[in-house]
This record gives sequence, structure tokens and C-alpha cells, in this order.
Amino acid sequence: MTLVLASGSRIRSELLKNAGLQIDIDPAGVDERAVEAPLIEAGMPPEDLAAILAEAKANDVSERRPADLVIGADQVLAFEGERYTKPADMEAARRQLLNFAGKTHELHSAVVLSRNGEAIWRHVSTARLTMRELTPAFVGHYLADVGEVALSSVGAYQLEGPGVQLFERIDGDYFTILGLPLLPLLEELRVQGVLE
Repeated sequence: MTLVLASGSRIRSELLKNAGLQIDIDPAGVDERAVEAPLIEAGMPPEDLAAILAEAKANDVSERRPADLVIGADQVLAFEGERYTKPADMEAARRQLLNFAGKTHELHSAVVLSRNGEAIWRHVSTARLTMRELTPAFVGHYLADVGEVALSSVGAYQLEGPGVQLFERIDGDYFTILGLPLLPLLEELRVQGVLE
């Protein structure tokens, strides 16, 4: 049995490899916007949405690789009743960061294990992040410094880099913020006999 990550996320693969896991990377072919559109319209809570998207990714790859154990993950950012996706461009990132300034948003990170095309385990963790007050000038300098990498995450920041400067307070697990609740996943991999 091979352990497979159903994602092309650099940070998720690094987290797993740094934890000592041997993984194959096989990104899912799921149209996330198509999956989530009717769920958002129906008023699905963001933590449930993250779990459904993670499961869709895990199952998609697991159907192609039924003998393997597949990890699917997804993260949903919720702020003032809205669900955010990765910013489309630098102007969208700038507006988003200024909107978050001085306020708290939530990151809901889900992880799912699938085998034989079906989910066998699910977990969702939530972190609450409060940004400090930010000036337009600071946001402009920050985005100029980090560049296009700001567009690769739902929050327009990477906590493991200069993005940490945006925050006043963080309540929650570091790995949840990075998009993969690693400690619960490692525990389940021990239950599944993948780890000792």
C-alpha cells in the first residue's frame, strides 16, 4: 500500500515529508467551484464544506488507486458570513487584506483518508486568526515583497513566511493554519498501521 497525497500543494507535501512519511503526489481532478456552488447556496457551514471538498479529492484519487491510502485535504476561509477563495489577482489580495485588517477570520482545514474510492476517516480543525490594523501602505509593501505567492493561499498570506507580520493574535493549531491538521492525521495513520 502506498500513501498518496491527492493535492499539488507544496506546503502539504512538505509537512508530510518533514513528518517522515513517504508519499506519492497525485493531485485530484475535482472542480472545487462546481462541487461547492450548490452547497454554498444551500447555506452549508464552512467546516462541512471543507470536509466535503477534502473527501471529494481523496475519493477522486482513491478511485484511480484503490489499493492505496489517499489523503485529501481542503481549507475554507470564513469571514463575516462569507466564504473566500484564493484571490484572483494582486488587487483582489490587497482588498481582501485591507478588509481583514483589525478583524478575525476563521480557517477550517479538513483532512480525509480514502481507500477503495470511499472515505474511511474524516477530521476538521478550525483556527481563528486576528489581523492587526493594517495601513494601505503596509499592505502594498507586503504584497510587493511576497509577490504572486500571495495568490496561492485563500488568505493571501503564508504564516510560515512574512505573512506572520499581519497578525495580532492566533488561536488554533499551526498545521491547521497551513491547511493540513497534521497531528490528528498522524494519529489515524498509526491506527491504520501506516506508522508505529
